[in-house]
This record gives sequence, C-alpha cells and structure tokens, in this order.
Amino acid sequence: MSERRLPTEAEVRDWLTKRNNWGRWGIDDQRGAINLITPAKRVAATRLVRSGRSVSLSRPFPKEPGMNNYYPAQHYMRILPRGTGGFSADYYGIFYHGVASTHIDALCHTWDERGMWNGRDPKEAITFDGATFGSVEHWSEGIITRCVVLDVPRHRGVPFVTHDAPVHGWELEDILRARSLRLEPGDAVAVYAGRDRWQAANPDTPYGRPFGGGPNTRPGLHVSCLPFLRDHDVAVLVWDMLDHLPIGYDIPWAVHAALFAYGVALLDNALLEPLAQACVEEGRDECMLVIAPLRVVGGTGSPANPLAVF
Repeated sequence: MSERRLPTEAEVRDWLTKRNNWGRWGIDDQRGAINLITPAKRVAATRLVRSGRSVSLSRPFPKEPGMNNYYPAQHYMRILPRGTGGFSADYYGIFYHGVASTHIDALCHTWDERGMWNGRDPKEAITFDGATFGSVEHWSEGIITRCVVLDVPRHRGVPFVTHDAPVHGWELEDILRARSLRLEPGDAVAVYAGRDRWQAANPDTPYGRPFGGGPNTRPGLHVSCLPFLRDHDVAVLVWDMLDHLPIGYDIPWAVHAALFAYGVALLDNALLEPLAQACVEEGRDECMLVIAPLRVVGGTGSPANPLAVF
C-alpha cells in the first residue's frame, strides 16, 4: 500500500484473499516464502560477509517470571558422579510463543476463518501430538539469506516507536528510499522499532497481554505493512515489536497473517538494538542472516538464536 492513509477493512481482507500466495508453490507446499531462498540466494548472502562480525539477535532464555513472561521457561541441573569425576546435565522446557522468547513461527501457527497456509483446515492439521501440515521441520535445513535492516527510530529521529504512531507499510518504503536500499525476492527484513528502549521508558507496562489479564494493547507494526511484505516477496520478517494492537479491524491477526496468507516466516521478539548499532558501526544496512530452527517434527515453531553476520 503506497498511499498514506489507513486501509479500509475491505482492502485488508483483499490482501489476505485476492493477494495471498496459496498454491504459488503447489497446494501441498509446506515451505512457503522460504522457497524464494534458492541455493543461488544463499551463495549471494555469503558474499555480504566482509568484516566477519557476528551479532546474536536472541534474547536470553526466559527463565525469570515477569509481566512479559507469564509462562517462564524451565531450566534445572543434575550433577552425576563418574568414578573420581563427574558430569553435569540439564533440562530445558519452554512455551516459547508469546512476547518473552526469541523464536520462529512455522506456517501452522496462525489462521483465519479460511484456514491455515494453503487453505488447510486447522481442525484436521493440528493434533495434540503436533501439526501434520506446515510445521517447522520443513525449514530444518536452515534459513540463510540476505537481511535488510530497517531502523525506524533512526529514520524518525526518536528513541522508539510509540503506540500512537505505529509503523506503516509506506514508512518502510520511505526508509528503503532514504537509505538507497532495494529489496530482492527471498530477502529477510529486520524491522527495528526500539522495543527495549520503549520498555525501559515504560517499566511498569507489559508489552501487550497475549495470554489474557487485561486489554491487549501494544505499539508495533500496523496491518498496513502486509502489502509491503507481499510486494517485495519477503521470505522472513525479523522484528522486535510485533503487531500493533488493537488491530482496528474485524480480523483475528494483523501482520501475523503473513504466515498463513503469504507463507512468510516470522522471527518474533528478536533483540535488534545490537543489530541496529552494528549497522551504524559497519556503515551498511545489510548482512547475512542465519537461522537454524530445531528439527521438531510437528512443531509450530522453534526457539532460535539468529545470527547476523557482516
């Protein structure tokens, strides 16, 4: 959407129906826009590595309970003897969806009344033992591609995005032009919105309430960003702030709809302030992105430690 106005609900619904990618790679496809990351695309991404600097985009494993961490991850240790020595071992357990953990969403994670990715019925595809369609193991060979970093606070000249001024699709286009950047099919886009600075300025305000407990209100990316992802054939969206809420339209998902409509992988709750700083220091807004999801058969996603390499 290039016009600087809020879309109508009819327009939003058209983005999810008339412009979706269902059937683009076959009706049985379970990889979505990751299909755009070809072997040649991966090789081209490696050519972006010049200084060898590597930046982790992961938040710490979220063990500590708090207002943004309703379901803390579990981590406990065992120490076992072995002769005159011994060894340590530990257990990890995590409910990673939400706003605390850095993770990648698989195509089976969200849907609307028309269905999941490629129109599959979630009542049939989602079982207690795992998803039978669109699950994360279909990305287990890893995601390696060019990543373009769009720094919204730097563009605006502010420390962070606020609720009264969400990120719109036309603003992302503005940043591309202002930074002389050009997106290519299969790219990842990292949208830095300054979530950690926002949280520091609002220490008593949770970043939304995804599991209940009050109104789910938070700053982030407006639903108008959907056509930006579709027009540019983005394969992966990396973001620190998620969907701007409330959505403002009678639909169940805003930018998270890119999962089931376009097949775009979502890297949620990324730690992007270090990446934004690295872009300033390196003097460029692109790098190689490496994401290696866990090979969980039937998984709706995976915790991740994404790496940006300059």
